[in-house]
Order: sequence, then C-alpha cells, then structure tokens
Amino acid sequence: MLYINVGYMLRIDCWEAEKDLKTTPGSDCALTSLAVDEPLEYARLYLEGNLQMWVDAEDSLEL
Repeated sequence: MLYINVGYMLRIDCWEAEKDLKTTPGSDCALTSLAVDEPLEYARLYLEGNLQMWVDAEDSLEL
C-alpha cells in the first residue's frame, strides 16, 4: 500500500497496480524502490496508466 499524508491521503494497492505488468527481476526491484523512495512519482505513473512504459524503460537500461 502507498500512503501519503500532506493534508490528504492517497491509497494505492501496489499489488493490484502491478499484477498485470510484465517485469523482470531487475525492473520489479526498481518498481518497488520507486514506490518506497518516490511514492508521488509512482502514484503519478499509476494514475496516468504509464507503469508498464516505465517498467519497459527500466528493462531497456539493463541491456
């Protein structure tokens, strides 16, 4: 779960958000780090429907 408290609360079930993503072990780890270290960026990507695009970009960096 992702919680932010700055006068509001946004709750995103990360498992639900990520269950249909196609990830590698590296991008899965990077996605977890993103949710922990940059929760607002994670939320923005999720709400805009761009998590898979972000994961694909992370995977292309592993080459």
